[in-house]
Amino acid sequence: MRAAPARPALEVVEYTDPMCPWAWGSDPAFRRLRALLAGRASWRRVYGLLFTDEDDAPPDPEAETAWYARHVAGISRHTGAPHARSLARVAACSWPSSLVAKAAELQGEGTAERVLRRLRESVFVLGEPADTLPLALSVVRGVPGLDPVRLASDAASDEVRERVRADAAETRRPLPEAWAEPGASPHPGTAKETPDGGHRYALPTLLLRSGDARRLVPGWRELGEYTAAAEELCPGVLDAAPAPPSPAAALSRYGSLTDPERLLLGEGAWPPPGAVQVTTGNGPVWLCPEEAPSHPAVARTVDGRAANRA
Repeated sequence: MRAAPARPALEVVEYTDPMCPWAWGSDPAFRRLRALLAGRASWRRVYGLLFTDEDDAPPDPEAETAWYARHVAGISRHTGAPHARSLARVAACSWPSSLVAKAAELQGEGTAERVLRRLRESVFVLGEPADTLPLALSVVRGVPGLDPVRLASDAASDEVRERVRADAAETRRPLPEAWAEPGASPHPGTAKETPDGGHRYALPTLLLRSGDARRLVPGWRELGEYTAAAEELCPGVLDAAPAPPSPAAALSRYGSLTDPERLLLGEGAWPPPGAVQVTTGNGPVWLCPEEAPSHPAVARTVDGRAANRA
């Protein structure tokens, strides 16, 4: 009988939300960390429902949207992540995008990553949050390798809803370390109070575990803090980690890259041939030639200007 594959010594749990601006700003570090740990660690995403049905409706939606747009722009100044030129509204609820992201996991890791990325881009590139199920399904249409019929069916299933419900409950059981001293991060990651008087992890938060040992790295952090936690738990886990690939290979691997990401995830002259540049409120998003034709940022114009091909 064939032996079961050995379980990686390191487990990474990512508490996140598709609509979270700090999680969007953490994509460069998380993508690089996943690449460094490929084959050496398991990685599980937990969707924490940043926006829920329990949230009170704003008395003045336009004022709320204007405030939130300024808030996101301020976060972008810390993270370097793009933000949309204009924001249609604050996301009403994280359930739809979380259901679609969780359902995409049933079609494989690579597909799930690209679906989650499209959902994030609905807010921070397009400016129209995927906060209904039809919008969430529409914005991911055309993701390479995605079966949209299966995705719609799975996202509406009781099984996937229960998985997201379990994710939300897990996020609302923060470890004691979530109240530790915040350090120097502009988003320190201290546990957040929920409308019912409980608490949840700040988003994003990474929990790294090896055996009985664990390290919690909450909030927005530099890549070095994550790699240090991994090395502390599993000395040598990053030995012989792969170097960044060529720009063309990086863009093909991820489908879309921001400027902070292309500097961290690829090595060489930029842009690679065929890259499609999408203008945002504070910097470009680059799409690979295979991703661009179905991407909603290319199907529309951005502030009256079409995306540009390098």
